[in-house]
This record gives sequence, C-alpha cells and structure tokens, in this order.
Amino acid sequence: MAKEKFITSSIGKKIIVGLTGLFLISFLVVHVGINSTILINDNGETFNTAAHFMSHNWIIRVMEIGLLLGLLAHIGLTLRLHFENKAKRPVAYAVSAGNANSKWYSRSMSVLGLLLLIFLVLHMGDFWYHTKVAIFTGAEENSFLEVKEALTKWYIVVPYILGFIALGYHLLHGFPSAFQTLGLNHKKYTPIIAALGTAFSIVVPGLFGAIALAIFFGLVQ
Repeated sequence: MAKEKFITSSIGKKIIVGLTGLFLISFLVVHVGINSTILINDNGETFNTAAHFMSHNWIIRVMEIGLLLGLLAHIGLTLRLHFENKAKRPVAYAVSAGNANSKWYSRSMSVLGLLLLIFLVLHMGDFWYHTKVAIFTGAEENSFLEVKEALTKWYIVVPYILGFIALGYHLLHGFPSAFQTLGLNHKKYTPIIAALGTAFSIVVPGLFGAIALAIFFGLVQ
C-alpha cells in the first residue's frame, strides 16, 4: 500500500521521471557514440558492424524493451504531472513573473517533449522499423545505406535538425533537474552538474546534427 501511494504521489512521479530521464540520457550516450562512427568515413563499415551488434545481440534486445518502458513512463508521467499542475493552478501566473524566475525552455518542457515525441515517431518509422523487419524476415540489412539515403533529402534533414534543437533545450533543463529531483543537491557539486548538463545538451544534439549535415552535404561517403 505504501509503495502504491509513493508511485501515485506527486513526489513519487517526479522521482520516476527523474530516474527514467537519467536512463534515457545514458541511452543517448550509447546512441550518439554508435552514430558518430559514421564520421569515420569508411563507407559505413564500422557503423554497420556496431548497428548489427546492437540489433542482433539478445541482451541488447531485452534492454530495448526496458528502454521502451522507460520512455513510455517518462512521457506518461511527465504529461500527467503537467496536467495535474495545471488543474491545481487554473489561473496561470503572470508572464512577467515566469520570465523572472525561469528560462523559457524550463517553462516549455511539455511542448519540447511533444516535439521530441513527434521526432521519435518519425525516426522509428525511418530506421527502427526497417531494422526490425530485416531481423524477422532475414532480409539483407545495410543500416549505413538506409541512413545515407534518408539524410540526403532536405525534407527529412530539416525535421531532424529541429528535433535535435528541441532535444538540446529539453536536456538543458532536464539534465540538472533530474539530479535535483533525486535530492542530489550540494553547493559544491550542483554547479558542476549544471555545467556538465550544459555541455551534454550542446555536444550530444550537436553531434547528431553534425552527422545529419555531413551526410546531407556529401561529406560522408
């Protein structure tokens, strides 16, 4: 009963959002690391090897289920907290007060999250779905060629770049906020966490964007 009350409480939901956020951040590190092998420019050999391992290793595939559950929990609880807060505060605070106390992206996490969800659906449709079809049908798979073919089209690259920008701003607030939610505050370490969060929010989305633009402008062969 106590466990159920914790999960349904506002604090419990915030802690779960923080934990799932940190879990998703760790996934981003792995994902950008694998994608960055495209920049080796070896005709996709290293990238294909890494992508094949990630898609065929049974341990990774089991972890993928955990990733999906973590993502759904993060999205679902974030939206629930957003609407619960709005219900408790039917009259919004003055805009000037909001501007004085927080950054615009901190007040726009739900909108940024929605943009990321749309981007994620597009991304899974472009790549993840085709990878799973190849696994279950035994079809020949060349992830590098799929990525290269998709990212030479401006109408795919533009939404991706916008998605990476939204990711950067989402992380800029979410990274330090996750640690704060978990009570990991200290006058000595909090500034370090904030600095790491800012660097992460720039480097990771920046690398994703650099990969997309490098392929689009023909710098990767």
